[in-house]
Amino acid sequence: MQTPAQDALAPTRIEVFHYQAAIREPIVTSFGSIPARNALLIRIEDRDGAFGWGEVWANFPPSGAESKLRLLETVILPMALGRSWTSPAAAWIDLTQRMRRNAIQSGEPGPFAACIAGIDVALSDLAARKAGLPLWKALGRLAKPDPVMAYASNLNPKGAPEYVAMCRERGYRAFKLKVAFDMKSDLANVREIAARLREGERFMIDANQGWDLATARPSVEAFSQFPLDWIEEPIPADDPPEHWAELAMLSSVPLAGGENLIGFQAFDAAIAAGHLGVIQPDICKWGGISCCVAVARRAIAAGRRYCPHWLNSGIGLHAAAHVLAAVGGDGLLEHDAMENPLQAVLAEPFPPLVNGRFALTDAPGLGVAPNLPDAKSFLFHQSEHRK
Repeated sequence: MQTPAQDALAPTRIEVFHYQAAIREPIVTSFGSIPARNALLIRIEDRDGAFGWGEVWANFPPSGAESKLRLLETVILPMALGRSWTSPAAAWIDLTQRMRRNAIQSGEPGPFAACIAGIDVALSDLAARKAGLPLWKALGRLAKPDPVMAYASNLNPKGAPEYVAMCRERGYRAFKLKVAFDMKSDLANVREIAARLREGERFMIDANQGWDLATARPSVEAFSQFPLDWIEEPIPADDPPEHWAELAMLSSVPLAGGENLIGFQAFDAAIAAGHLGVIQPDICKWGGISCCVAVARRAIAAGRRYCPHWLNSGIGLHAAAHVLAAVGGDGLLEHDAMENPLQAVLAEPFPPLVNGRFALTDAPGLGVAPNLPDAKSFLFHQSEHRK
């Protein structure tokens, strides 16, 4: 997405918002629990007064939003303010290069990548708004996309069949269950949900890197008896390629992953190897919109399925939806179905699901913005930074 020279992206004012909301039931995963919902937003304004919203991945660990907030305020934003770029991609390249030594020195490449990704999303929103284009169109899609299929994600294992039934009533037609807790109960949940699926519904499971290779071997074979679209992250993302290759051969269900990969080289290797049938970069965790569009197109061209990862507020959700709509393919949109008071209020007007689908509008940029007055009760920290 290029920006004319006279409309160069030149941030002069950047605001950071940390929101936190209590929830009745923690989100449970194989690697730990999430006791509250956090969202870390960035608003970038340029010298012309144009603005854009972005989001930084910050749902784990529980203190992740605070640490990234301080990283933005003390290191990254002072570097970004006053600079000028021809495009969001140029900004991502520039900031990544300038922050390279900082990331190495701190031992925190992930947090730096997530913060720069959030800036890229905000600049992409800003550039599209200035051009008067919806983001999906600014990314190269000419015809208005059909609503994208969304799936209910984050479903806890306890009471899983009941959660699926409730999600169905809320408009979902696809569901993803967390597994890798206890094999007996995991299988019972999957068996019951699969038996109750209705025509046209989709079902996936996510182990959240919860198995080692020895446990994953019989697990993927056992789950292969069910009509699953994919098995997500059965083993740690940094396990050797030969482990992933073995599991891919043992499983008749495609394997999925990508949310924990960083860098073009890592994604290129994963796509080329073919062990992952589903590629899932997280736009606000690495690469932003600029890089994840490239990864998505590369994945689709190689015959893989692109399904963006996202579980936080509605800003990141809309960013993921725009990329999915722009690149095409048959991918599904990850849609947080558990209690999340920050999801809709931080991205209004928030679209309801209709027959399991999530619709984007013709409004410029992301097409949504936080309702700051209504979200004020969740505001944990806000800061403003100027050139």
